[in-house]
Amino acid sequence: MTTSRPLRADARRNRDALIARAREIFDGGDEDLRFDDFAGLAGVGTGTLYRHFPTRETLAAAVFQEEAATLSDIAHQLQATLPPGQALAVFLHRMVDHIDAHQRLARRLVALLATAPDEMAQSGQRLEYAVAELVADAAAHGMIRDDIPAGAVMMALHGISGAHDRPNWTTEAHDVLTLILDGLRPPHPDRPRPTDHR
Repeated sequence: MTTSRPLRADARRNRDALIARAREIFDGGDEDLRFDDFAGLAGVGTGTLYRHFPTRETLAAAVFQEEAATLSDIAHQLQATLPPGQALAVFLHRMVDHIDAHQRLARRLVALLATAPDEMAQSGQRLEYAVAELVADAAAHGMIRDDIPAGAVMMALHGISGAHDRPNWTTEAHDVLTLILDGLRPPHPDRPRPTDHR
């Protein structure tokens, strides 16, 4: 079994510079930029670009991974500082705000990674784990019902983010989150749960 070697400090800096510049470019909506131009804009050679990222899609996957890592860090910070349940609610609303603030970036990454679903799924695993921890923590403390898996919450988030082209997306997204969070609340002991339709 082979393992990838850690990058040298200079190689790491070059890779980070490419990712940071690409994020700015994708977020700025520059659709006509040639892939080779990413190198010059990041201050590295073309060979360095292709050594780290052979295609535009692999570079987009790295940007998506950084976005997922940023959101995962926010989830962990909220989990460490807020009560269970509240941490989940605050995180979900912050995620909507993050997507809203970077709508062009979200659209560009979705478009580029549409042909690379495996890379997108792999990059998003860290975020899925962070959401799963928030859900499990809230369920363990009785703040949300324990019969809804974290995967269902992630599916709802994917559906919300996939509709970001709607004119009133931000308002509607927060409203949908309110519905989701209401549905996650434990049922009142005197009120029967709805019959499972499956």
